[in-house]
Amino acid sequence: MFQRQLASILEMGDGFLSKVESDRKPLKREHLRTLSKTFDCSYSELEALWIATKIYDLVKDEDEALNALKVAEEHVKYHKK
Repeated sequence: MFQRQLASILEMGDGFLSKVESDRKPLKREHLRTLSKTFDCSYSELEALWIATKIYDLVKDEDEALNALKVAEEHVKYHKK
């Protein structure tokens, strides 16, 4: 599939999609469902990857990133009860 075709399916400009592909712009959550259907892949896996990317971008330069992630994991587990 050509980039312009995918951009059309996602209803975005091909320049914006190019920036998404090169990690200069974030993909919007609203596009995950369309990507899932277009490429016949799991929406939940795409969503997990999308969230993980946002988290990584937040902590990548932090000295205590791994400790913070462990604390966040415990918070998620605690609040899921």
